[in-house]
Amino acid sequence: MSPTDPYAARSRHHNEGHGRRLTAAFEALEAFPVMAESRNRVLRLFEGGEPSVSDIVTAVEGDVALAIAVLRLANQVDGPSQGKVDSAVAGVDVLSPATILSIASRARTYDFFERTAVWQGIPERFRLHGVATQRAADRVASEVGYEYRDRLMVTALLHDIGKLVLVHAYPGYPRQIHGDARTPEERLQRERRELGVDHALVGGVLARRWGLPKAVAHVIESHHATEIEGEPAIVRLADMLAHYVLGGSITPAELLSVARMISLKPAQLRTVMYDLPLPSTSNRPRQVDPCPMSSREVDVLRRLAKGMVYKQIASELGLSTSTVRTHLHNVYGKLGAMDRAQAVLIATERGWI
Repeated sequence: MSPTDPYAARSRHHNEGHGRRLTAAFEALEAFPVMAESRNRVLRLFEGGEPSVSDIVTAVEGDVALAIAVLRLANQVDGPSQGKVDSAVAGVDVLSPATILSIASRARTYDFFERTAVWQGIPERFRLHGVATQRAADRVASEVGYEYRDRLMVTALLHDIGKLVLVHAYPGYPRQIHGDARTPEERLQRERRELGVDHALVGGVLARRWGLPKAVAHVIESHHATEIEGEPAIVRLADMLAHYVLGGSITPAELLSVARMISLKPAQLRTVMYDLPLPSTSNRPRQVDPCPMSSREVDVLRRLAKGMVYKQIASELGLSTSTVRTHLHNVYGKLGAMDRAQAVLIATERGWI
């Protein structure tokens, strides 16, 4: 193709136009607001003195803009954790409660009853889906015994940040782009066909631009990929479950297909779907202290908490009974527990299993 080919020139101009639109949208999101109620709740936490780390983490995880601000700042701090802070728990640890208070106090805010022409109802709708996805992801993670649940709280909340970019970059997004597409899969195909990109890919770019860890960006950009496993698959399933809970359309076959990617059986999926719209029966303790156990010791203790005996644990993990016994002996020592019941109680209260 010659340098003067008019088609090549048009294509280059088209791509440059896309680039300018996306860059402008990235810059616009620097002003994405914290929900007014989120800011107020953080301020109230400090009225009686310094609150617990667990309460601060819960507040950060409940707001998109607040979570982004904490992670961005925490990943800029010099030290061994620079560029590796992938959860609100780690972010609060790096920044200190006082810094979180400062972030909330100075944040731009959005109030549902005082809408602005810039944001209209976008922050509220985005938070509703993000929190619904977050809750579904945590429920699924509990069902399959997923280890990195604190990071999952962030990736589930932020999985659709690319949509915020597309809203700013393309005035017809999402209605004109999605058209009559009903399911998440159909809408994604429309984005790729009409824009040449999709919100997951754009979200990954934005996460990297913000300096978030690669693990976080990877989940965001790949949660709609065809062949996925682990955390991206959990987030994809949780995204579909959030649409289900909020009254959206999903494809049953696709839901089952994604569940199989994380070894979630149909019976387990039915239980999760039934439970999600109901009030949560328990609040998961947050891990605010480093876990002293190895990943294998956590695996063993988690199964012990389910009522499994040594022989069953050994069979499921491919270990000998004596090895299981050794792991549990080490666990008791690390936790200062006298027996299995106390070990399970301590680990559960601290959010390690």
